[in-house]
Amino acid sequence: MAGGGQTSGASQSDSFAPVRYWLLLPSWLTLLVLVLAPVSMMALYSFLTKEFRGGVVWDFTLAAYDQFFFDRGLFGDEPPKLQWTYISIFWRSIWQAGLATLMSLLIGFPTAYFIATRPEKQRALWVFLITIPYWVNLLIRTVSMKFLLREQGPLNDFLLSTGLLSEPLAIVNTNFAVQLGLFYSYLPFMVLPIYAAVERYNFTLSEAAADLYATRWVILRRIILPSVKPGIIAGCILVFVPSLGSFLAPDLLGGAKNFMIGSLIEEQFKGNAGNWPFGAAASMILLTMVMLILMIFAHQQAKGGK
Repeated sequence: MAGGGQTSGASQSDSFAPVRYWLLLPSWLTLLVLVLAPVSMMALYSFLTKEFRGGVVWDFTLAAYDQFFFDRGLFGDEPPKLQWTYISIFWRSIWQAGLATLMSLLIGFPTAYFIATRPEKQRALWVFLITIPYWVNLLIRTVSMKFLLREQGPLNDFLLSTGLLSEPLAIVNTNFAVQLGLFYSYLPFMVLPIYAAVERYNFTLSEAAADLYATRWVILRRIILPSVKPGIIAGCILVFVPSLGSFLAPDLLGGAKNFMIGSLIEEQFKGNAGNWPFGAAASMILLTMVMLILMIFAHQQAKGGK
């Protein structure tokens, strides 16, 4: 007990204990309606049978998962072989999302560090400039990028007019265009968490290391990066996860030859030609993979905290 009758440390009583669970009720209802119910419905549909005209038949089967991983021939009577078509789409999604995360980190970390080291009155302006793209719908921004990159677009017109090129670059409908779309869409998700971590960093640590003749590279590698590691991990998760399931950038910038898993899932729920159980199965496979990645990150975070 401290002087004046005040207790030191955390309070031993909880004024809201009698109504604690009632206060959490809106949050639980939101999670139930907007998260648990849709995911449960998707998991259920993944075990059902495709209806010929779209929709599902309530006959439980593993055919959708079997279709994703195995090829049994046109009539389904051949010995099973690995279905490399869907596996390659999944792999393309992983490395595209990973590359977008790496590019965002390489650009986002210096940007966040620059903003966090500006005078305090200027930081709000720089953060405001970073978030301006989010005032416009993602669809409009992606279509605008397609207009910019197309062969008759402003970028090629400028390069041709300056004589740097003799013929226009074919950027649209390539993996490079998809990568640019993902990078452009999710870069602020990397900048903002790292900025928040760098802003809390104690720069006197860097000054002390410099006084002990540490080089800038050593200060960055041994002091700054470990200190802002939680922000880097958060930024990587916020970029990798939505990039993995993205379908706007692959559809509009990549074309049919550069499908990603999000595009594949979206196609299964369009019109009567769609395959709802297969789309649901692909969604559950993607969700399982994302959950595994988040669990690995959470384990690393807990390990680092200890």
